Amino acid sequence: MKIALTEFVTLDGVSQGPGSPAEDTSDGFTRGGWLVPYLDELFVRRTSEWLDLADGLLLGRRTYEAFARDWPRITDPDDPFTERMNALPKYVVTSTLTKGNWHPVTLLRGDPIQTVGQLKTQPGRELQIHGSARLGNALLAAGLVDTLRLVVAPTMIGTGRRLLDHPNESMGLRLVGHEVTASGMLLLEYEPSGAAPVAEYEGVTAFVST
Repeated sequence: MKIALTEFVTLDGVSQGPGSPAEDTSDGFTRGGWLVPYLDELFVRRTSEWLDLADGLLLGRRTYEAFARDWPRITDPDDPFTERMNALPKYVVTSTLTKGNWHPVTLLRGDPIQTVGQLKTQPGRELQIHGSARLGNALLAAGLVDTLRLVVAPTMIGTGRRLLDHPNESMGLRLVGHEVTASGMLLLEYEPSGAAPVAEYEGVTAFVST
């Protein structure tokens, strides 16, 4: 299976609490709910299509517990995500959780790089990370992420947990898809492409065809 990391972020890179002020208040965070004002038809359609590719969800403990609390409570029969989110196999990377009540669930013990690496060898399409920014960040740095999908909201909130805030090796990304929604959100899809390239600027003539 491929590992796909899907994250909602602000323009200043915050990924914490996109769905509501009460979604994730850890570390005193009080500015959640920043994504909701920008939701629109294209966002729903495209993220639903992304979820269609999933054969399982890969989650950290914090996100798993929040999802297990919230997703089973959604009863709207027209919601395009609920049935799949509740039915998909969940794989939770944790050293503290002893059992899960949002089924089907498998708890992954030990080194997450090794356990997720083993999952990647299984047949299937995508194992998708939603939320779980710390886990996604670690797997991205370890070279285990095959696809990075970002929904960038046109807002800056100045505080909160950031997705790509790490002192790891440089990484290049190849843009393979991009759209702009009517509400101003960017839908970006990348594939890692090795170390980030660098070069020395030698004037514009090197980049302009004649």
